[in-house]
Amino acid sequence: MKKLVFVFALVVAAGIASWFVWRPAQAAPNVAFAAIDGQKLTLQDLRGKVVLVKFWATDCVTCIKQMPDTIADYNKYSAQGFQTVAVAMNYDPPNYVLNYAQTRKLPFTVALDSKGEVARAFGDVRLTPTAFLIDKQGRIVKRYLGDYDPKEFHAEIEKALKG
Repeated sequence: MKKLVFVFALVVAAGIASWFVWRPAQAAPNVAFAAIDGQKLTLQDLRGKVVLVKFWATDCVTCIKQMPDTIADYNKYSAQGFQTVAVAMNYDPPNYVLNYAQTRKLPFTVALDSKGEVARAFGDVRLTPTAFLIDKQGRIVKRYLGDYDPKEFHAEIEKALKG
């Protein structure tokens, strides 16, 4: 009897593990971004590119610490079809976001989420930094919360760019 229970538990565990490995990637919501330069942009517009949607705030210490790496990653991979959209949280004053983006010469799209609609569409994002890596087909391939390993992140970008 114990052997039968063990085998059953093993089969259930294998089934759960295989679901995590082979489940299809979740489609990213087709949101519209209001860029600080006045442009309107949707994720649909970015199909065919690998996109990092990064939720951040000017008062977020980790966000600010990561920004030089975010700039470097964009500069390194943008020519290969990589796009970054930095989405400022709805509580972040727009003039702070604009000032930060201009003084740091952020090379990628910076968007305001004044009503919190983009954050809600991505699963009600409340913590920063939270980032989503989206493949060329518009599927979320990875979610990042807080700090992440740069080597693993680069490997994920490169894998998505090849796909």
